[in-house]
Amino acid sequence: MQKAVAITHKGMQLRGMEHIPEGEKLPAVILFHGFTGHKLESHRMFLKISRSLEAKGFASFRFDFLGSGESDGNFEDMTVSKEVEEAKTIFDFVKAHPRVDEKRLIILGFSMGGLVASLLAGELADQVERLILMAPAGTIKTSMERRRELTAYIESHDAYDHGGNLVGSAFNEDLETLDVWNRAEAYKGKVLLIHGTKDEAVPYEVSNLYIEKCYGDQAKLHTIQGGDHTFNSYHWETEVIESIIDFIQASYS
Repeated sequence: MQKAVAITHKGMQLRGMEHIPEGEKLPAVILFHGFTGHKLESHRMFLKISRSLEAKGFASFRFDFLGSGESDGNFEDMTVSKEVEEAKTIFDFVKAHPRVDEKRLIILGFSMGGLVASLLAGELADQVERLILMAPAGTIKTSMERRRELTAYIESHDAYDHGGNLVGSAFNEDLETLDVWNRAEAYKGKVLLIHGTKDEAVPYEVSNLYIEKCYGDQAKLHTIQGGDHTFNSYHWETEVIESIIDFIQASYS
Protein backbone atom coordinates (compact mmCIF):
# COMPACT_ATOMS: atom_id res chain seq x y z
CA MET A 1 0.00 0.00 0.00
CA GLN A 2 1.27 3.47 -0.90
CA LYS A 3 0.67 6.19 1.69
CA ALA A 4 1.76 9.80 2.20
CA VAL A 5 3.72 10.40 5.41
CA ALA A 6 5.41 13.36 7.11
CA ILE A 7 8.02 13.51 9.84
CA THR A 8 9.49 16.43 11.78
CA HIS A 9 13.13 17.43 11.53
CA LYS A 10 14.24 20.45 13.54
CA GLY A 11 10.72 21.85 13.54
CA MET A 12 10.14 21.40 9.81
CA GLN A 13 8.23 18.78 7.88
CA LEU A 14 9.88 16.19 5.65
CA ARG A 15 7.15 14.88 3.35
CA GLY A 16 7.32 11.51 1.67
CA MET A 17 5.69 8.28 0.66
CA GLU A 18 5.81 4.84 2.20
CA HIS A 19 5.16 1.62 0.27
CA ILE A 20 4.23 -1.24 2.60
CA PRO A 21 3.33 -4.69 1.21
CA GLU A 22 1.50 -7.31 3.24
CA GLY A 23 3.39 -8.92 6.08
CA GLU A 24 5.19 -8.04 9.29
CA LYS A 25 8.81 -7.23 10.08
CA LEU A 26 9.58 -6.41 6.47
CA PRO A 27 12.98 -5.52 5.02
CA ALA A 28 12.94 -1.87 3.96
CA VAL A 29 14.71 0.30 1.41
CA ILE A 30 15.16 4.05 1.99
CA LEU A 31 15.55 6.15 -1.17
CA PHE A 32 17.43 9.48 -1.20
CA HIS A 33 16.98 11.78 -4.21
CA GLY A 34 19.58 13.90 -5.95
CA PHE A 35 20.50 17.58 -6.30
CA THR A 36 17.40 19.58 -7.34
CA GLY A 37 15.50 16.26 -7.40
CA HIS A 38 12.58 14.96 -5.38
CA LYS A 39 10.94 11.78 -4.14
CA LEU A 40 9.71 10.86 -7.64
CA GLU A 41 12.91 11.66 -9.55
CA SER A 42 13.11 11.83 -13.35
CA HIS A 43 10.50 9.84 -15.29
CA ARG A 44 9.08 8.78 -11.90
CA MET A 45 12.03 6.42 -11.50
CA PHE A 46 11.86 6.33 -7.68
CA LEU A 47 8.14 5.54 -7.76
CA LYS A 48 8.79 2.67 -10.15
CA ILE A 49 11.58 1.34 -7.95
CA SER A 50 9.29 1.47 -4.91
CA ARG A 51 6.46 -0.29 -6.72
CA SER A 52 8.83 -3.00 -7.94
CA LEU A 53 10.16 -3.48 -4.42
CA GLU A 54 6.64 -3.67 -3.01
CA ALA A 55 5.73 -6.37 -5.54
CA LYS A 56 8.68 -8.42 -4.24
CA GLY A 57 7.71 -8.03 -0.58
CA PHE A 58 10.01 -5.15 0.40
CA ALA A 59 8.86 -1.95 2.09
CA SER A 60 10.30 1.33 0.84
CA PHE A 61 10.32 4.97 1.88
CA ARG A 62 11.13 8.02 -0.24
CA PHE A 63 11.18 11.57 1.10
CA ASP A 64 11.84 15.06 -0.21
CA PHE A 65 14.76 16.68 1.60
CA LEU A 66 14.10 20.09 3.13
CA GLY A 67 13.91 22.73 0.42
CA SER A 68 13.09 20.14 -2.24
CA GLY A 69 9.81 18.75 -3.56
CA GLU A 70 6.97 19.24 -1.12
CA SER A 71 8.98 19.39 2.09
CA ASP A 72 9.35 22.56 4.16
CA GLY A 73 12.28 24.91 3.79
CA ASN A 74 14.08 26.76 1.00
CA PHE A 75 16.51 25.23 -1.45
CA GLU A 76 19.12 27.94 -0.87
CA ASP A 77 19.49 26.74 2.74
CA MET A 78 20.38 23.21 1.66
CA THR A 79 23.83 21.69 2.25
CA VAL A 80 25.12 18.14 2.00
CA SER A 81 25.73 18.00 5.75
CA LYS A 82 22.16 19.12 6.45
CA GLU A 83 20.84 16.43 4.11
CA VAL A 84 22.91 13.80 5.94
CA GLU A 85 21.24 14.94 9.18
CA GLU A 86 17.80 14.76 7.52
CA ALA A 87 18.64 11.33 6.13
CA LYS A 88 19.47 10.17 9.67
CA THR A 89 16.06 11.41 10.88
CA ILE A 90 14.41 9.49 8.02
CA PHE A 91 16.46 6.40 8.83
CA ASP A 92 15.43 6.53 12.49
CA PHE A 93 11.77 6.88 11.47
CA VAL A 94 11.99 3.81 9.23
CA LYS A 95 13.94 1.82 11.82
CA ALA A 96 11.19 2.42 14.38
CA HIS A 97 8.34 1.67 11.96
CA PRO A 98 6.13 -1.11 13.37
CA ARG A 99 6.01 -3.00 10.07
CA VAL A 100 9.76 -2.90 9.45
CA ASP A 101 12.55 -5.25 10.56
CA GLU A 102 15.11 -2.89 12.07
CA LYS A 103 17.91 -5.35 11.26
CA ARG A 104 17.16 -5.39 7.52
CA LEU A 105 17.52 -1.78 6.38
CA ILE A 106 18.91 -0.90 2.97
CA ILE A 107 19.91 2.59 1.82
CA LEU A 108 19.67 3.68 -1.81
CA GLY A 109 20.86 7.05 -3.06
CA PHE A 110 20.91 8.68 -6.48
CA SER A 111 23.46 11.32 -7.55
CA MET A 112 23.94 13.74 -4.61
CA GLY A 113 21.58 11.44 -2.73
CA GLY A 114 24.17 8.74 -3.40
CA LEU A 115 26.80 10.92 -1.78
CA VAL A 116 24.47 11.46 1.19
CA ALA A 117 23.77 7.72 1.37
CA SER A 118 27.47 6.86 1.35
CA LEU A 119 28.20 9.30 4.17
CA LEU A 120 25.22 8.10 6.21
CA ALA A 121 26.18 4.45 5.75
CA GLY A 122 29.69 5.26 6.93
CA GLU A 123 28.23 6.89 10.03
CA LEU A 124 25.72 4.12 10.80
CA ALA A 125 27.99 1.23 9.82
CA ASP A 126 26.40 -2.12 10.71
CA GLN A 127 22.92 -0.63 11.11
CA VAL A 128 22.74 -0.63 7.28
CA GLU A 129 22.40 -4.09 5.78
CA ARG A 130 23.18 -3.14 2.18
CA LEU A 131 23.99 0.03 0.25
CA ILE A 132 22.99 1.00 -3.30
CA LEU A 133 24.60 4.01 -4.97
CA MET A 134 23.24 5.18 -8.33
CA ALA A 135 25.63 7.58 -10.10
CA PRO A 136 26.88 8.79 -6.69
CA ALA A 137 28.23 12.35 -6.71
CA GLY A 138 31.34 11.70 -4.64
CA THR A 139 33.30 14.42 -6.46
CA ILE A 140 30.56 17.06 -6.28
CA LYS A 141 32.98 19.66 -4.92
CA THR A 142 34.88 19.68 -8.22
CA SER A 143 31.76 19.70 -10.38
CA MET A 144 30.18 22.54 -8.38
CA GLU A 145 33.32 24.65 -8.78
CA ARG A 146 32.92 24.32 -12.56
CA ARG A 147 29.20 25.13 -12.39
CA ARG A 148 29.77 28.32 -10.39
CA GLU A 149 31.85 29.70 -13.25
CA LEU A 150 28.81 29.41 -15.52
CA THR A 151 26.04 30.61 -13.21
CA ALA A 152 24.86 34.00 -12.04
CA TYR A 153 25.43 35.18 -8.47
CA ILE A 154 22.33 36.65 -6.81
CA GLU A 155 23.75 39.07 -4.25
CA SER A 156 20.45 39.68 -2.43
CA HIS A 157 20.29 35.97 -1.54
CA ASP A 158 24.04 35.24 -1.33
CA ALA A 159 23.35 32.39 -3.74
CA TYR A 160 23.98 31.14 -7.24
CA ASP A 161 21.21 30.59 -9.78
CA HIS A 162 21.17 26.97 -10.95
CA GLY A 163 18.30 26.86 -13.43
CA GLY A 164 15.91 28.62 -11.06
CA ASN A 165 17.17 26.87 -7.94
CA LEU A 166 19.22 29.13 -5.68
CA VAL A 167 22.28 27.42 -4.24
CA GLY A 168 23.50 29.29 -1.16
CA SER A 169 27.12 30.05 -0.43
CA ALA A 170 26.81 27.82 2.64
CA PHE A 171 26.43 24.84 0.30
CA ASN A 172 29.83 25.48 -1.25
CA GLU A 173 31.42 26.21 2.12
CA ASP A 174 30.08 22.90 3.44
CA LEU A 175 31.60 20.99 0.52
CA GLU A 176 35.04 22.22 1.62
CA THR A 177 34.58 20.39 4.94
CA LEU A 178 33.55 16.99 3.55
CA ASP A 179 36.08 14.16 3.74
CA VAL A 180 34.05 11.93 1.46
CA TRP A 181 36.27 8.90 1.00
CA ASN A 182 37.35 8.54 4.63
CA ARG A 183 33.82 8.91 5.90
CA ALA A 184 32.33 6.54 3.33
CA GLU A 185 34.90 3.76 3.78
CA ALA A 186 33.71 3.13 7.35
CA TYR A 187 30.81 1.15 5.89
CA LYS A 188 31.82 -2.52 5.58
CA GLY A 189 28.68 -4.11 4.10
CA LYS A 190 27.86 -5.09 0.54
CA VAL A 191 27.58 -2.24 -1.97
CA LEU A 192 25.99 -2.04 -5.43
CA LEU A 193 27.07 0.85 -7.65
CA ILE A 194 25.03 1.60 -10.79
CA HIS A 195 26.35 4.05 -13.35
CA GLY A 196 25.71 4.95 -16.97
CA THR A 197 28.81 4.91 -19.15
CA LYS A 198 27.77 8.17 -20.85
CA ASP A 199 26.90 10.09 -17.68
CA GLU A 200 27.88 13.73 -18.28
CA ALA A 201 26.69 15.05 -14.89
CA VAL A 202 28.65 12.65 -12.66
CA PRO A 203 31.49 10.99 -14.56
CA TYR A 204 31.36 7.21 -14.70
CA GLU A 205 34.82 7.14 -13.14
CA VAL A 206 33.41 8.36 -9.81
CA SER A 207 31.90 4.93 -9.11
CA ASN A 208 35.31 3.41 -9.74
CA LEU A 209 36.76 5.90 -7.25
CA TYR A 210 34.29 4.68 -4.62
CA ILE A 211 35.53 1.14 -5.21
CA GLU A 212 39.20 2.15 -5.23
CA LYS A 213 39.12 4.47 -2.21
CA CYS A 214 36.31 3.04 -0.06
CA TYR A 215 34.80 -0.35 -0.76
CA GLY A 216 37.14 -2.62 -2.67
CA ASP A 217 35.90 -6.20 -2.96
CA GLN A 218 32.73 -5.49 -0.98
CA ALA A 219 31.35 -3.50 -3.95
CA LYS A 220 29.97 -4.50 -7.32
CA LEU A 221 29.67 -2.05 -10.22
CA HIS A 222 26.76 -2.52 -12.64
CA THR A 223 27.32 -0.44 -15.75
CA ILE A 224 24.48 0.77 -17.96
CA GLN A 225 26.03 0.82 -21.41
CA GLY A 226 25.37 4.18 -23.07
CA GLY A 227 23.30 5.28 -20.10
CA ASP A 228 23.06 8.94 -19.12
CA HIS A 229 22.86 10.41 -15.63
CA THR A 230 19.15 9.81 -15.04
CA PHE A 231 18.94 6.54 -17.03
CA ASN A 232 16.58 8.35 -19.36
CA SER A 233 15.18 5.49 -21.43
CA TYR A 234 12.82 2.61 -20.78
CA HIS A 235 15.53 -0.01 -21.32
CA TRP A 236 18.10 1.73 -19.11
CA GLU A 237 15.55 2.28 -16.36
CA THR A 238 14.39 -1.35 -16.54
CA GLU A 239 17.98 -2.57 -16.25
CA VAL A 240 18.54 -0.31 -13.23
CA ILE A 241 15.44 -1.62 -11.44
CA GLU A 242 16.24 -5.25 -12.22
CA SER A 243 19.79 -4.86 -10.90
CA ILE A 244 18.46 -3.33 -7.67
CA ILE A 245 15.96 -6.14 -7.15
CA ASP A 246 18.57 -8.83 -7.89
CA PHE A 247 21.05 -7.28 -5.45
CA ILE A 248 18.53 -7.01 -2.65
CA GLN A 249 17.00 -10.45 -3.17
CA ALA A 250 20.47 -11.98 -3.04
CA SER A 251 20.51 -11.06 0.66
CA TYR A 252 17.65 -13.43 1.36
CA SER A 253 18.24 -16.32 -1.02
